[in-house]
Amino acid sequence: MFTTRELQDEIIRLKKEKDVCILAHAYQSHDIWEVADYVGDSYGLSKQAAMAPQKTVLMCGVRFMAETVKILSPEKKVLLSNAQAGCPMAEQMDVELISGVKEKYPDYTVVAYINTTSELKTICDVCVTSSSAVQIVKNIENKNILFIPDCNLGRWVADQLPEKNIKLLQGGCPTHVRMTVRDVEAAKTAHPDALLLVHPECLPEVTRRADYKGSTTGIMDFARKSDAKEFIIGTENSIVQHLQYECPDKKFYPLSKDCVCHNMKLTTLADVYQCVLGTGGEEISLAPDVMEKARRCIDTMLTLGQ
Repeated sequence: MFTTRELQDEIIRLKKEKDVCILAHAYQSHDIWEVADYVGDSYGLSKQAAMAPQKTVLMCGVRFMAETVKILSPEKKVLLSNAQAGCPMAEQMDVELISGVKEKYPDYTVVAYINTTSELKTICDVCVTSSSAVQIVKNIENKNILFIPDCNLGRWVADQLPEKNIKLLQGGCPTHVRMTVRDVEAAKTAHPDALLLVHPECLPEVTRRADYKGSTTGIMDFARKSDAKEFIIGTENSIVQHLQYECPDKKFYPLSKDCVCHNMKLTTLADVYQCVLGTGGEEISLAPDVMEKARRCIDTMLTLGQ
């Protein structure tokens, strides 16, 4: 039987012995953070994986993230830590649906949030992340934009770019939409001196009340650098714990106890151990034409995001 520390030590030993790079998304638990080579958002992790010398990459996150790693590093073996870890938002829209919408709006540039499947990316014009969405949409020459799948993130982008004609479809993150104005009012009443930091995947009426709105990494950077001492965190609740570790002199409160991504929580430290041992995880395999077409969508993101 292992203690947490002993299991972590064994994972670190095995990943070095077997030449495995471990990526942990920010929403993973802190015990997984501590054994990872890189921690961050989905696209940042994919870039790190492409530069890493290891030939095997383990993604502690959800399926679309592992697919993005494979697209950017097709020569590497890519493992998803838990085969059941999907993303409900990424699965809300498919090629058939969006192909039909494109026929109806042929003069629109299709902008796909990176939280989409690799297959859907093949028919989109450009990807965005929550931290790059405003800049990339601003840099698109076409004023007509079809933004998928998250209508809340899309509305946040549209509010900042009134010169664009942004069409939204009804999709979004079921974890972030659990947070309501009632939650904001209750949290502000309980912690009147705390700043409210939220992810733009939240409902617009929640985002509008925030002192800061931005990506998960943006929220964490703001909290680290701020002179304020108390914060209400409006994104996945693991970020509360991570910030408590990083900034023990500050106080962090969840906007809602229900803001939990159950797919992210599927991955455990034991899963990571089984993966580096060689007996767990799922190897990601994508058709060459899917990787090639999806890669164009991601490469356009890099060009427009510069």
